[in-house]
Amino acid sequence: MSRRKPGTVTIVPNVHIIDIAEEGKGVGKADELVIFVDKAVPGDVVDVRLTKKKKNFAEAIIDQLHEKSALRTDPFCPHFGTCGGCKWQHMGYDAQLKFKQKNVEAALQRLGKIDTSETEPILGSEKNRYYRNKLEFTFSNKRWLEKTDVERDQDFDMNALGFHVPLRFDKILDIEHCYLQDEPSNSIRNAVRKYALENDLSFYDLRNHEGVLRNLIIRTSSTGEVMVAVVFAYPEQIQVDGLMAFLKNEFPQITSLLYIVNQKKNDTIFDQDVMVFSGRDHIFEEMDGIRFKIGVKSFYQTNSEQAFELYKITRDFAGFKGDELVYDLYTGAGTIANFIAKNVKQVVGVEYVPTAIEDAKFNSALNGIDNTIFYAGDMKDILTSEFILAHGKPDVVITDPPRAGMHADVVQRLLEMESEKIVYVSCNAATQARDLELLKEKYDVVRIKPVDMFPHTQHVENVVLLRFKA
Repeated sequence: MSRRKPGTVTIVPNVHIIDIAEEGKGVGKADELVIFVDKAVPGDVVDVRLTKKKKNFAEAIIDQLHEKSALRTDPFCPHFGTCGGCKWQHMGYDAQLKFKQKNVEAALQRLGKIDTSETEPILGSEKNRYYRNKLEFTFSNKRWLEKTDVERDQDFDMNALGFHVPLRFDKILDIEHCYLQDEPSNSIRNAVRKYALENDLSFYDLRNHEGVLRNLIIRTSSTGEVMVAVVFAYPEQIQVDGLMAFLKNEFPQITSLLYIVNQKKNDTIFDQDVMVFSGRDHIFEEMDGIRFKIGVKSFYQTNSEQAFELYKITRDFAGFKGDELVYDLYTGAGTIANFIAKNVKQVVGVEYVPTAIEDAKFNSALNGIDNTIFYAGDMKDILTSEFILAHGKPDVVITDPPRAGMHADVVQRLLEMESEKIVYVSCNAATQARDLELLKEKYDVVRIKPVDMFPHTQHVENVVLLRFKA
């Protein structure tokens, strides 16, 4: 089955890739061993080098590609293969959609015992490049060196502004052009790097926790507004003012120019003060005539155009008549709640993050929406029988939990409420399937539709409509 190269490397020859796993790796078999192969595409025939081996499965990388799958395509990004994003660039977009739908259906069948024979076709993203409205880059004085860099055997600048290399918390890949976010994102990032190098602003040392520049956050909106936030670590104020003035003058289209000084050991900024250098402390996004305030800490779907499609599907699945009481669980900044408010009698939104709830309330007021109520707190603690008694039993529940799915207590509360419909939006079909299996006690799954929010990745959203059993 396999042969060994010098240094006890195990090579398995002529592996036929037959499928894609839920985590995005190609799947092949050698005898009874299932092999998950990074960057392999169904239809490939490859020799693989094992990187990890267990009793019944192994992980591997391609050692030699003998036959290319018809589904293969040339990656468009020069950073493909090193950068941790856009891992499916080597597979055509139609094929990506096919396997995303297949993986959703497989998870629901296997883990939720759900009949997926009537699953609706996946909705692809009209844009599969430059579709994100937010990116966060990291400064580092420990640049990831490509093989060609090492082979040149010369001194190089070890500063980098880009993304973390997978499995290396301390190494940053210096990004020249990113295809995830439209201009002026690339121009701003490259200008900031150039300014920093020319003005001797030190890049962050993640191991020793020192340096001036730490992170760069860029948000854009469909309204044409741009937010730039520079996160400093240990700067002098003259260094802050210099870079901020440069950005203001060089990019007059920036409508929100902010900075943060973060000297904690982690990169999270939710507990940090935000300083406004120029413009507002927020930008505005617009969807279906509704305006949303977006701050640097705000949660908002990162694919704006496809989020609109996702929310329309959610609204369609709910089939509102106009007189419904709706509970919007895991409401975030109230995007779905405010989106559907004009179609229902009242929406009650619940979210764990207090600042998100403040955004939700602001967005309701901004749009003159007066039939929403929002609460902050842990879902399983808020959604009590007393809460339901006070606000009324919902006709429809919309739930859009994080990747971990819903807490078992929340699922139990849904079963007790016996609402007519539940629309379950999920970014993780496996945990969604687990929850659906529990909800089947009182609910039938009547509609399923995957939605691709993140082209060139294995990630996929899925919308399920459940109806109470009469």
